[in-house]
Parts: sequence; C-alpha cells; structure tokens
Amino acid sequence: QGQLVESGGGLVQAGDSLRLSCAASGHTFNGRAFSTYIMGWFRQAPGKDRETVAVINWTGDSTYYADSVKGRFTISRDNDKNTVYLQMNSLNSEDTAVYFCAARAAVNLLTAPSAYNHWGQGTQVTVSS
Repeated sequence: QGQLVESGGGLVQAGDSLRLSCAASGHTFNGRAFSTYIMGWFRQAPGKDRETVAVINWTGDSTYYADSVKGRFTISRDNDKNTVYLQMNSLNSEDTAVYFCAARAAVNLLTAPSAYNHWGQGTQVTVSS
C-alpha cells in the first residue's frame, strides 16, 4: 500500500507564503505509476467540512482551484519525484487548516473529496493575523 506524506506546513503571518509538498512512496504507487493519478490538495478547518483547494491532472496541464484560493495558490507536480506541490502566497487567517493531499487513479479531474481514495495524514497550516 503506497503512502502519501505531506510536509511544509507551519505557523506564518498573514501575507506570508508557504510551499506544501506531498510525496508518494515507492517507485510506483499502489502498483501504478504516480503519473497515472490525479492529485488534489484539500483542507479542513476546525468545525468545518473538508474542502477542495486545488486539483491537478496527470501531466500537470489541467488544474482546478477553489474560488477562495484562485490567484494565490498554485498546484504543480513532478512525476519524476512522485511529488505534488502547493505554493501558497498571500496567506490569510481563513487559510488556517489541516491540509491533506490525496490521489485517485483517474483520467478526468475530480474535485469532490469523496472521489479520492488515497489520503495523506495532513499538515497543519496556521496563519496569524
């Protein structure tokens, strides 16, 4: 069973930037090449439902962003490193949450958290105002 491991979270001030990374273990992930998975970043704040932040397709040329992060966050992937990234700029207190990456073997972009069946443990991002 492959694992997804997030890193890069922390405590920052409003206006700062952070770069999250999510590495999939192994040369292949659950028997399939990492490049055959669509990848997503999701977040969950205390008392709130998990919400989609950004999603990226196999090749990285198709992405989806939640309206709340458009223009501030950028999702990217490096299939040679089995890693997906989330560059977060102009952070504000509403971005405070646990951020999760997730994977789904699929062709089309899927935006609902329920569509993903492989999840990391999450990394905390706290933005102080």
